[in-house]
Amino acid sequence: MNREYHKWFSTTLNRDMELLVFGHSGEPVIFFPTRTARFYDYENWRIVEALSAKTANGEMQLFCVDSVDIESFYSPVYPAERIKRHQQYEQYILDEVIPFIKKNNNHASLTAAGCSLGGYHAVNIAFRHPQLFSKVVGMSARYDLTLSTPSFANLFDGYFDENIYFNMPGMFIPNLNDEDILRNLKKMDIIIVIGREDPFFENNLHLVSALTAKNITPSFYVWNEEAHRAKYWRKMVQLYL
Repeated sequence: MNREYHKWFSTTLNRDMELLVFGHSGEPVIFFPTRTARFYDYENWRIVEALSAKTANGEMQLFCVDSVDIESFYSPVYPAERIKRHQQYEQYILDEVIPFIKKNNNHASLTAAGCSLGGYHAVNIAFRHPQLFSKVVGMSARYDLTLSTPSFANLFDGYFDENIYFNMPGMFIPNLNDEDILRNLKKMDIIIVIGREDPFFENNLHLVSALTAKNITPSFYVWNEEAHRAKYWRKMVQLYL
């Protein structure tokens, strides 16, 4: 299987960014890492290996991107600066990663996918820019980062502004009325996967219900137990990517 390492200085983020590519052709997948994780973690956790048949035969090409979560959502800076750094990260994906993919892969489709916080990243960018994506897969994710549980904090410490609102799918989808965005969302293959005992199970139900209310039909899969570990994600990617 083809494996490539790439690194360049991102003018959008003003820092070096790295990514790994697996496979030589096929449908490109931007694979967002889990909470504060790195671009190599899916490989280390054997999740990339779980997809080796598809990447080896040219059915799929994985682009495992890095994150800046420790500079955005998990940074000690003021919450307004956290969401602004996240917006810069989204711009990096749009202005640098996607053109890099298009330069190296002429496939007509593009998928966004991720596990845990990576699932949030994938769904958020796909829902905000649905004209760019044909498919999105969110696994074990929460889609409103202002929600909190005993184990997961509100990532903005109670602060709220317009930038946060428009980056929380669980918030903006219920009120979405833009016909162009809705039309493109209806064309997209949307897959949401969550464990029944995941603390954000209800948040997933809320998002699925909000989509359904807009006549958008996602595929919703509920796994037993919490299903929020690499051993589950290795199975999920084989089924849903």
